[in-house]
Amino acid sequence: MGNLFSFQARLVWQSVREGKEWWWAGLGVVDLGVYGFAATLQPDAHFGRILAAYGGVFVAGSLGWGMIFDGFRPGRWDITGSVICLLGVAVIMFAPRSAG
Repeated sequence: MGNLFSFQARLVWQSVREGKEWWWAGLGVVDLGVYGFAATLQPDAHFGRILAAYGGVFVAGSLGWGMIFDGFRPGRWDITGSVICLLGVAVIMFAPRSAG
């Protein structure tokens, strides 16, 4: 699901910035609403942790999305920032925690 939000945002972007039909943005908005329910299906009961980890994956996924679909070429600082975000995801998701 790392790139799902990128897809939704792209639909809205294309409607507003690139002159696609209004319903194109509507598809993005509806899809984002449906996505809002996806977090409830995650096995971890701590929504903040899931959302924070998703944010890091979103950063890296957005750069990948731009590379694949828009021909974007990230610079070294884009890549460095993305790696830092993914390291943060690893800390958030896999750091040892007490049972209490």
